[in-house]
Amino acid sequence: MSGAQYTLTGALAVALPPEAAFALFTPRGEELWVAGWRPRFPMGTSDDSAPGTVFETGADDELTIWVVAAREPGRRVSYARVTPGSRAGTVTVEVDADGQGGSTVRVTYELTALTPEGRGPLREFAGGYRDFLRSWEVDIARHLGSPPPAATVRT
Repeated sequence: MSGAQYTLTGALAVALPPEAAFALFTPRGEELWVAGWRPRFPMGTSDDSAPGTVFETGADDELTIWVVAAREPGRRVSYARVTPGSRAGTVTVEVDADGQGGSTVRVTYELTALTPEGRGPLREFAGGYRDFLRSWEVDIARHLGSPPPAATVRT
């Protein structure tokens, strides 16, 4: 299945120290700055980034099932994700101090198309990954009430 698997990595700037920046990349933390992001937890949870936590999201009429695979509190979180009949893989977010009071956030998506129908959406996502992360940087800055940084997204 040629063109059906991608590893996409990029980094963005967040004007918060690492522990505070990390909180923005938990399921509930993303609700603060991602339009339409509404995780649903089939089981109640007080710690939404604890390994083993399961949640679902729905965007563009697609259901995605997520599982927190691993976590280093305040530093790193990995999610396994499946969009049934389309694509599956992992998302890892790593947060480091930038030396100026803020954070550099490295985001890696490793995704595989599950069906021929999943190839197109995955190819589109890969092609727009840099702009996707830039939109995160802009949306987070807006949430924080600060101007977005100069285009710092690196892939």
